Amino acid sequence: MTNLAFLESELDESPGHSPLFQVIPVPLEETVSYGGGTARGPAAIIAASQQLERWDGVSEPLTAGIGTSPAVDCSGEIGTIYSRIEAAVRQAVEQKAIPVVLGGEHSVSLAPIRVLAKTAPGPIGIIQLDAHADLRDSFEGSPYSHACVMRRALEECGCSLMQFGVRALSREEVDYRREKRIAHLDGRALHGLKLDNFSLPATFPKNIYLTLDVDGLDPSVIGATGTPVPGGPGWYQTLTFIERAVAGRRVLGFDVVELAPRAGDHGSDFAAAQLVYSVMGIIARNFDR
Repeated sequence: MTNLAFLESELDESPGHSPLFQVIPVPLEETVSYGGGTARGPAAIIAASQQLERWDGVSEPLTAGIGTSPAVDCSGEIGTIYSRIEAAVRQAVEQKAIPVVLGGEHSVSLAPIRVLAKTAPGPIGIIQLDAHADLRDSFEGSPYSHACVMRRALEECGCSLMQFGVRALSREEVDYRREKRIAHLDGRALHGLKLDNFSLPATFPKNIYLTLDVDGLDPSVIGATGTPVPGGPGWYQTLTFIERAVAGRRVLGFDVVELAPRAGDHGSDFAAAQLVYSVMGIIARNFDR
């Protein structure tokens, strides 16, 4: 795992205030079911971030402050790993920073959601970018598989959920989503759809956790992921959705997961790093310290 900090090449040595964002690398690869490599995802994102421009097209998010924690130790059984992730997230929250978890496989998301569900001033709504619903009760013998993470979050933490970009799901997940009345804008529905006026239902919680699986984007944007699925949203459609979805709400944390770096594909690594930074920008521009 790299010892670099996220965007270290551009960070000021003395920002003058505590960072708004705390990046937490979590190189977990326990339950991947197709292509591997997610353990290398956090290091690849941080390495690629050294090539980012300070200006994200609208503002300079790094002026809000970006800290980077040591990588979480992902050895041992999953319960122990979750405890370590939760400790790192809890430390960020205690320091008044927004935790930014870099995976690693998607199962890492349960840990920050657990922490924030306990510390948030009210109910939490999860906004999920993903090609897959991740709502199975169990997958390949594990209830904590990456394919089950959103179901565990809903059942353990009582969160609301909005899914964006889903285009590969099982009959079990279709039925569960219908039973729980989970809001969604699936990949097929997004084709040609403009989202400039999109808004979440008024009843959706004001406290938000964003979980961004890079396979939610079309593979033409990020192809280096374990299970790429054609027909996903493009770059600007995705950013517009996120910007509109969090308008008037408070983002308590977010993650970017499931990058599986591959030799020669610097574009996917860079796009994942840019996604992290662009989402930081969306949050920082709407954040009132």
